[in-house]
Amino acid sequence: MSRYKTLALAALVAMIAAGGVVRAEETDPIVAKVGDQEIRQSELDLAIGSLDPQLERMPEEQKRAAALSSVIDVKLLAKDAEKEGLQNDETYKQRIAFLTERELHNAFFKKHVVDAITEDDVKARYEKEIAAIPAQEEVKARHILVKTEEEAKEIIKELDAGKSFVDLAKAKSTDPNKDDGGDLGYFTKGRMVPEFEAAAFALEKGAYTKEPVKTQFGYHVILVEDKRPQAPPTLEQVEPQVRQLVMRDKYLALLATAKESTEVEISDAELKKAYDAANAAREAR
Repeated sequence: MSRYKTLALAALVAMIAAGGVVRAEETDPIVAKVGDQEIRQSELDLAIGSLDPQLERMPEEQKRAAALSSVIDVKLLAKDAEKEGLQNDETYKQRIAFLTERELHNAFFKKHVVDAITEDDVKARYEKEIAAIPAQEEVKARHILVKTEEEAKEIIKELDAGKSFVDLAKAKSTDPNKDDGGDLGYFTKGRMVPEFEAAAFALEKGAYTKEPVKTQFGYHVILVEDKRPQAPPTLEQVEPQVRQLVMRDKYLALLATAKESTEVEISDAELKKAYDAANAAREAR
């Protein structure tokens, strides 16, 4: 009986092992071989991620082919390099050590910064940034642009007589938006030339300029249709930028903690000065 149990156990182990191989093949299949070296899908995915950004718009199959070509090229020449013993070269060893530390840095960054960010983190930072933005007023205006001061004054007389601003803009303005009745939409300070901006923001809602406003484009008659506080951008509109701020803060916090337990010494005085200045600027952003 013990012999049959042993055989049964061996068969069960073989079945489990075989099942495990099947599952590995399903999740990470072999896509090519270079001699006795296998290239699996996971390695191909890494190569795809390392392709030149200019290749991002290529069709998927072309990207896969380009990535596979690079992996095959690497394996072919790496094998020849090993035959020559280049893996024992000190420069090679230094570069491998540097690349290993960089990848560890990147893995740590992903775990403790990128993957650690929550939606609450992003929302809290968004609210902090919005609260710090000074309140700005914006106006909704129309204008009529003409070449001479006399034409502008005549238009103001017609407005005083009760004529429609929109109709006058369509009939007499030389601006390309004349067909929209001179509509400029909403704008904040800093969006228009100084003379135009000063006149527009000085007007009350519903009022138009009683004197022509001269700018580099000609003479304007301006009507302000509305005034309101500028609405801040929504979280959805600025989420990527806010997430970058959260990432930066988490990263700097990690570095600050690491520096508390590990002393950093820079022997070159000029290099230390430049390093300190660069880090101060980064932390001040």
